[in-house]
Amino acid sequence: MRGGKRFGAGRKPVHIDLVELEKLSSLQSTDEELAAYFGVTARTIGNKRRQPEFAEAMRRGRAKGCISVRRAQFKALDKGNPAILIWLGKQMLNQRDVRPIELSGPGGKAVKISWEALNEILDDES
Repeated sequence: MRGGKRFGAGRKPVHIDLVELEKLSSLQSTDEELAAYFGVTARTIGNKRRQPEFAEAMRRGRAKGCISVRRAQFKALDKGNPAILIWLGKQMLNQRDVRPIELSGPGGKAVKISWEALNEILDDES
């Protein structure tokens, strides 16, 4: 009998512990780092990500990592860190540093800008 499937032929499947994968994913590990840890290639990690249980372990781990970072930020916030106060305000509350620009003409009067004046300025620069 020639050809066909043979028992035990082919590359052996790589086993990656999903609990360990989730822990490493919580540290926001890259595919290259995961591959080095598990002794496989980054391509293998990419291929395994197509498996639902593998992808779910990575998603769950990354989410836990984000929660951990947020927890640390709020601890810094409780300690009164002004930089984290400003940053979290911008990220979570859409607060922005806005500086109004005021233009005044001769004698402190308002400056009137028209399309003609803008076109004239642009034509002078050319």
